[in-house]
Amino acid sequence: MEKINIGIIGFGNVGAGVVKIIRERGANLSSKIGLHLEIKKICDKDTVSKRNVSVDKSLITKDAHEIIDDPKIDIVVELIGGIHPAREFITQALNKGKNIVTANKALLAVYGRELFALASDRGKNIYFEASVGAGIPIIKSLREGLVANKFNSIYGIVNGTSNFVLSQMSQQNYSFDEALREAKEKGFAEKDPSLDIEGMDSAHKLSILSYLAFGRLVDLSDIFVEGISCVTNADINYARELGFAIKLLAIAKKEKDELELRVHPTLIPEDHLLSSVGGVFNAIYVSSDLAGNLLFYGPGAGQLSAASAVVSDLVDLSHDIKAGLFRPTLKISPDTSIKKLRKIDDIESRYYLRTMTLDKPGVLAKIAGILAKSGISIASVSQKEKGRQEAVPIVMIIHSAKEKDMRTALGTINKLDIIKQKAVAIRIEEL
Repeated sequence: MEKINIGIIGFGNVGAGVVKIIRERGANLSSKIGLHLEIKKICDKDTVSKRNVSVDKSLITKDAHEIIDDPKIDIVVELIGGIHPAREFITQALNKGKNIVTANKALLAVYGRELFALASDRGKNIYFEASVGAGIPIIKSLREGLVANKFNSIYGIVNGTSNFVLSQMSQQNYSFDEALREAKEKGFAEKDPSLDIEGMDSAHKLSILSYLAFGRLVDLSDIFVEGISCVTNADINYARELGFAIKLLAIAKKEKDELELRVHPTLIPEDHLLSSVGGVFNAIYVSSDLAGNLLFYGPGAGQLSAASAVVSDLVDLSHDIKAGLFRPTLKISPDTSIKKLRKIDDIESRYYLRTMTLDKPGVLAKIAGILAKSGISIASVSQKEKGRQEAVPIVMIIHSAKEKDMRTALGTINKLDIIKQKAVAIRIEEL
């Protein structure tokens, strides 16, 4: 049986999972694809730590060029993450005539345009199913299963750490710090979780999703990003009283001839499917013209979930190699009806607004007056009891308003001497 030789750069959690799947299910895979997947070399700077799969020591190296420069290796799997040296390794491998499988969403978000162009020029492919949603087959679905569709919007819960934190705040009444501490203890959050909780990990994934759905490889600077560190337990409880849940959403939405790309905490109706996505699970809600509304749901992280997606890419690439096919990654038709990206100042949304104010007569009137000067109207208002707090929370739902106007109003409100804490404004999506 013909062999496809594979070199793996990165023998961490996911890399070990890929080796485990190929070792345990290799015969089954071979019978399905008519090819034998052979792991020829594994590179990692850590050759000492134990993994949950054993491999012959002769397969292990610390030198990535033993894989990149080996003419017998057909596919290079990059699983080290980060920008450098992953970018250099992939570039060198493409120049050596290798096909690539990667799970590196940060690299693709920053250098995808460059790497895809190089792959096309070399007649090779970059497959990246595991870069978004781990084992959820969202990349293949957008690229192949929904190829005849035009897309209206994508709403994604694509970061398990943030979703776990918000879920624990909601279900266990934890503070943000308590929920984040538990996420770290359970291994759901990194020692430095800022990429997750401040939204950049979600932005990386949104960049990839928007490319697949709308044919636009955007710069990260074109995506508005706001994290969840401003969300309090009180906000989650107040939102629930109003019939909403708070989720960190990655949003790609077409409005006429403009495309909005943003990541931020969002109030969504409690009866929407995305509201029930808890813990470290991910979900991507896709609205299309032919297939309608679709929900892709599953674990967004984990060794075998992510490894499953990597193996899927290996099988697809093996089919291509056997058939002598080249399916260039960049042959994704752009949505020509999209003329420009909409800036965050120009989006319109309803808002949840919470202020912490002194308990004095006329406070609500002052705040309402400032909002009115910016052309913003209030849909509902609730003033909570003071209790033991020095300040009183006032919770409002704001009618649809332009972001720029809302920011202007908030800047003025926060300067009032009656305001004891910076006001919290969270956008609302009806979906």
